[in-house]
Amino acid sequence: MARDGLRIAVVGTGLIGGSILRRLAQTGHEVVGWDPDPASRETAAALGLPFADQLAPALADRDVVFLCGPLSSLPTGLAEVVAATGDQCVVTDVGSTKIAVAAYAERAGLAHRFVGGHPMAGSERAGLTAATPDLYVGAPWVLTPLGVPGLPAFRLLTRLVLESFDARVVPLDATVHDDVVALASHIPHILAGTLATATERADVRAAVLSLAAGSFSDGTRVAGTPAARTADMLLNNREAISRRIELVREAFDEIVDAVVSGDAERLRAYLGEGRRARLDLLARDTEPSSVSFGDDDDELAYLLELGASGGCITACDIAADRVTYSVLRPATP
Repeated sequence: MARDGLRIAVVGTGLIGGSILRRLAQTGHEVVGWDPDPASRETAAALGLPFADQLAPALADRDVVFLCGPLSSLPTGLAEVVAATGDQCVVTDVGSTKIAVAAYAERAGLAHRFVGGHPMAGSERAGLTAATPDLYVGAPWVLTPLGVPGLPAFRLLTRLVLESFDARVVPLDATVHDDVVALASHIPHILAGTLATATERADVRAAVLSLAAGSFSDGTRVAGTPAARTADMLLNNREAISRRIELVREAFDEIVDAVVSGDAERLRAYLGEGRRARLDLLARDTEPSSVSFGDDDDELAYLLELGASGGCITACDIAADRVTYSVLRPATP
């Protein structure tokens, strides 16, 4: 365990929060969930999950709180959680954008106990009934420390994520995170929604759906996500999306132009670029290493560079005045 006997609360128990709750319920930590929706509380009771009827008892004397509400609710939710917990309680969230909640936490003087989080796993399904304790196994889990004051909280959460969820921790600056997920997650939702919407409007809709094979199914999977959840995510990262969408438009126009003009050589070249990225995704080679720190400034700089360069943390050991990380970095070609 990251630390014996952590008292943990999970606030908001949809797919993401519910999966966190179900996983932690299998560990040695003392965990309790809470959700503002009475139906979710009834579902939790039926599933036998540890749940509170009211928020205040759920937060009492907690060491860690996972804040798992909708993106737009996170600053308000953070304020409520902070007001109801002690100053030593570490708070993290699971939102897919990080800039807004990080800015709020810094303004509120919470850098020492708030670390933004984003587990990069999910499903087109929603709600506590869709939650699974294995959702995060092997997944990258972003943590965004707010400067040197946030390192103790970051270390605690890193060990908790690694040891209780069997995930991989990716340390990132909040701004870098939002820029990266624009291409890694948010624009794919736009593309999936675009293809699915075009099919819905087509006069051959029924035939398309009857013939749709892997390429259509894979390409439109996230279009099945509840529209309100996707819209909240996209609108909260609209600045980064607006920057990165130009790369997509440029590549789309080039490929379509090559098809329409019958330019086979250009088409093969463009498709070859994309194929390289896909193959690298499926077979990423990594190199393990370890590094120790006794200086917080050096530690923070290393962590943020590690995540930005595509690396992740696989272990975190703290002894006396030093912290040692085991990491994986992309292999040098």
